[in-house]
Amino acid sequence: MDAMYYSFTEGSMSKGNGYKPANLHKWGPGVRDVYALHYIVSGKGFLKTGQTTFPVQTGESFIIFPHMEVYYYPDPLDPWEYYWIEFSGPEASRLLPMISITPDHPVLKASPQDFQPMFQMVKTAGTAPFERERADAGLQLLLSYYMEYYPSSRAVLKKDYALSARDYIESNYWRSSLSVLDVVDFVKIERSYLFRLFKQVNGISISGYLTAVRIQRACELLVHSELSVKSLAYSVGYQDPLYFSKVFKKATLHTPSEYRQAHRSP
Repeated sequence: MDAMYYSFTEGSMSKGNGYKPANLHKWGPGVRDVYALHYIVSGKGFLKTGQTTFPVQTGESFIIFPHMEVYYYPDPLDPWEYYWIEFSGPEASRLLPMISITPDHPVLKASPQDFQPMFQMVKTAGTAPFERERADAGLQLLLSYYMEYYPSSRAVLKKDYALSARDYIESNYWRSSLSVLDVVDFVKIERSYLFRLFKQVNGISISGYLTAVRIQRACELLVHSELSVKSLAYSVGYQDPLYFSKVFKKATLHTPSEYRQAHRSP
């Protein structure tokens, strides 16, 4: 099977990818200006960075970091076959620190997950916006699996539990049934621990933050929409407009109607 290569245009996180059949191809020593993630389908090879040589074999992965001098080559007795993908950009820089792979430790041991189908999926080339978006979505999915199987310490920082709880509230505040226990179930850590952690990181309780998000959104809708108080209450998670008005006045010192009148442009 011949080597395959796909290229991507500027503006896409994905810059190129392909497949290398088992042969004696080697590369380097040299540097790249992008990340280059490799997944070994079969065989063996070696990655040399600085004075360290890493053996790599079937099911394992290695990455080349931008501006890192590398030399990689196959085992002459059992040459590797691999898929690779190049990428760069702010999103790549955000995601990679959540994977336990670094310039000093660029090789990941084999996991129960077979990554080959996902590397094959990230192969749409072209200049159309939908093609670039599809390629980036495939790459993000691939990297999310690496995050799952090879999480870095950053991926499980305590503050990220609090951030996950905040994100969940901000995405679901409109649900009248949303409760603190729903947030706990989503984050999947012990309840009292999350309560303490959330307040430590955000300076407010989970229930207080939920109310704050709802009131903030209500304020925005009062100023920028013509919704009635009843519709507005439903929109921010309150089934009872009278109760909503009571909570709103306690938070803002104004009734919803007073707030709308005071903050509307003349």
